[in-house]
Amino acid sequence: MGKIVLTGITTTGTPHLGNYVGAIRPAIRSTQDASAKHFFFLADYHALIKSQDPERVQQSTREIAATWLALGLDPDQVTFYRQSDIPEIPELTWLLTCVTAKGLMNRAHAYKDAVQKNLDEQADPDAAVTMGLFSYPILMAADILMFNATHVPVGKDQVQHLEMARDIAQRFNHLYGKQFNIPEVVVEESGAILKGLDGRKMSKSYDNTIPLFLDEKPLRKHINKIKTNLLEPGQAKDPDDSTLFDIWCAFATSEERSWMRQQFAEGIAWGEAKKVLFEKVNLELTPARERYQDILNRPGYLQEVLQAGAEKARGVSQLFMQQLRDAVGIRPL
Repeated sequence: MGKIVLTGITTTGTPHLGNYVGAIRPAIRSTQDASAKHFFFLADYHALIKSQDPERVQQSTREIAATWLALGLDPDQVTFYRQSDIPEIPELTWLLTCVTAKGLMNRAHAYKDAVQKNLDEQADPDAAVTMGLFSYPILMAADILMFNATHVPVGKDQVQHLEMARDIAQRFNHLYGKQFNIPEVVVEESGAILKGLDGRKMSKSYDNTIPLFLDEKPLRKHINKIKTNLLEPGQAKDPDDSTLFDIWCAFATSEERSWMRQQFAEGIAWGEAKKVLFEKVNLELTPARERYQDILNRPGYLQEVLQAGAEKARGVSQLFMQQLRDAVGIRPL
C-alpha cells in the first residue's frame, strides 16, 4: 500500500486568511505528489460538537467546499467528500469506542480544558461537557482509520489527537489482527501561523480574522484595522514585531520580503504599508474570489461534486467496513 494522505476541515465558520496560508494552500500544493492518494473531507459531524445552529453548519459546509474548489482543489485528482455522506464512519466510531479506554479520553486537552474552566468557576467539573466533546478523538480516529491513512497533516494543537488515533489503532490491531495502518503525524512546520488584527494568532475565537473572500472594499477596511504602533513616517520600524509584515511574508516572494524589510528600516508610513499589503493580498485572491462566488451560486454543482466524492470514498469504506465487521465477529450466521 502506498502513501495515503488525509485532511479534514471542520465546518463551523467562514475561512479566513490564516486558514488559507496555514492549511488550505499547502494542502492543495501537496496534491501535486501524484504518487500519493489524497482524501479531503468536510467534517460536518465534528461541527455538531461546537455548533447547534443547523443553518450555520449548512452554510459553513457550502462556504468551505466552495473555498477549496475555488482555490484549485481538483476533485478528479483527490477524493473530496462530506463526512456525513459516509455512514461507515460512525459505524467504525462505535467499533473503536468499544476498544478505547476511558482513561485515554480523560487526558484529551479539549476535555481537560473544559473541566478546568468549570473548576475555576466553581461549577460541576463536567458542566456542559457533552459526549461529543468527550469522545471527539474517537470520531477523529475513525475518520483517519476508515481510509487507512498513512500520513495526516495537522497543526501542533491536533498532535495529541493523532497520537490517540495511533493508540486506538494499535489496540484494535492487537485484539483483532492487523487491520489498520498506524498513521504518521505530519506537523506542518512550514505552514504559516498568521497574526490577526490585534496581533494575536488569527482565530475566530479571538474575533480578529480577515475573511478570505471579502470584496475589495471590505478587505481594504479590514487591513486598515490591523493594529500598529505609534511610530511616525520616517522612523525605522521593526518588521519582526509587525502583523503587517507577518501577513506580507505569507503572500510575498523572498525578494519582496527583503524589499519590505528595507522599507521598514527606512521608516515606511503605516498607511502606505497597509496600502501595498492590500494590493498584494487582493491580487492573489481576486481570481479565486470570482470562482468562489460563481460556485456558491451553483449549489447543484457543489452537491454533484460532493456526491461524486462520496461514491469514490464509499468504494473504499464499504469494502473495508465489511472486513472489519468480520474481524470483530459480526458475520453472516
